[in-house]
Amino acid sequence: MKKFTLLAVLAFIGFGFSASAQIQKGNVLMGGDIGNLTLGLNSPSTFTMDITPKAAWFVKDNVALGGYARFGISTEKNTGSDVRYGVGALGRYYTGSDVEILKHGRFFAEGNVGVGGQNLRGAGGSTNGLELGVGPGFAYFVTPSIGLETLLKYNGIVGFGSSAYQHTLTLNFGFQIYLPGQSTLKKVKGDMR
Repeated sequence: MKKFTLLAVLAFIGFGFSASAQIQKGNVLMGGDIGNLTLGLNSPSTFTMDITPKAAWFVKDNVALGGYARFGISTEKNTGSDVRYGVGALGRYYTGSDVEILKHGRFFAEGNVGVGGQNLRGAGGSTNGLELGVGPGFAYFVTPSIGLETLLKYNGIVGFGSSAYQHTLTLNFGFQIYLPGQSTLKKVKGDMR
C-alpha cells in the first residue's frame, strides 16, 4: 500500500509540474487578489485595500469561467471611508506555452462583468450599477498546484448615483490554487495502471 501511495504522489507531481497541466479542462482555480494596498504614515493616516476572492472552472484547456466577489475600503482619520464592492462572473484565457525566462509561467487575460459600486466620501460621489473589468496578467507556478500572479486591470462602473461613471486602473497581486478535477484524477489513475 505504501508503494502505491508513493507512486500516486510521484505521478501526480510529475503530471502537474508543467504550467499546462494546471490549466487543463476540468480543473478548478481558487484564490484571490489583493490590490490598491496603501498605508499612509503621515497625518492624516490612511489605509486602503481591495480584496477579490475568485473561483473558476476550466471549461476547456486554457479557458476558465467562474465568479468573483470584491470588497475594498479606504479610510482616513477623521474624514470617513470610501467603500467599493462587486460580485459577478469572470473569464480567463491563458496564452501560449511556458515562458522561457520563467519556465513555469503563463500570461493570461481576465475579464469580468457584474454588479458593483463605489461610494466615495466628499465630492467624489457614488456610482452603483454595472461593473466591467479587463486586463492582462502573469501567473508563475511555484509548485504544480500553486500560482503567484500579478494582474494589471482596468475597472469601470456604469450606473446610478451622483456620478454616472467611475473607473480605475489597479495593479493586483494574487495567490491561486489549481486543483485537479475529476477528469484529471481519472487520467492520473489510468496512467498508473
